[in-house]
Amino acid sequence: MFGSSKSSRDGQLVVDALIGSQVVIRGDVEFSGGLYVEGRIHGKVIAQEGASAANITLSDNGVVEGEIRAQVVVISGRMDGDVHASERVELTPSARVNGNIHYQVVEMAAGAQLNGRLIHASAPMAALPPPEGAAEDAGTGKGDTAARRKLAEAMA
Repeated sequence: MFGSSKSSRDGQLVVDALIGSQVVIRGDVEFSGGLYVEGRIHGKVIAQEGASAANITLSDNGVVEGEIRAQVVVISGRMDGDVHASERVELTPSARVNGNIHYQVVEMAAGAQLNGRLIHASAPMAALPPPEGAAEDAGTGKGDTAARRKLAEAMA
């Protein structure tokens, strides 16, 4: 179960550190490699700066009340706080997340619950272009009238 590799190999989970089901941590956790959480963490769980393959797996009974920052995040338990994944987030059917998820790639199974927002990491909030004719009608205050007239003509 524990390996020296820092990522999953052939679809198998590689675990470098385990937080057991009877463990409660009050404070921040900094890690590298694979972290498997069956217990409870009250604080931030953050991958070490420069850790190239840091992944965290929150088991069905695991709970994190804080924030998670890692390359790969797999959630099966309860997460109360924001998740920041630089590569991938996976929410299994038993996942319960109360917070926003910042991601590059997300996989969400049927049954997973998210009470928050999915925010793509590289997508800046861009304004949509105005509808056709809106700029012309903006100064006259006749935008609604012109739109209604076009709609009536189209329906006739």
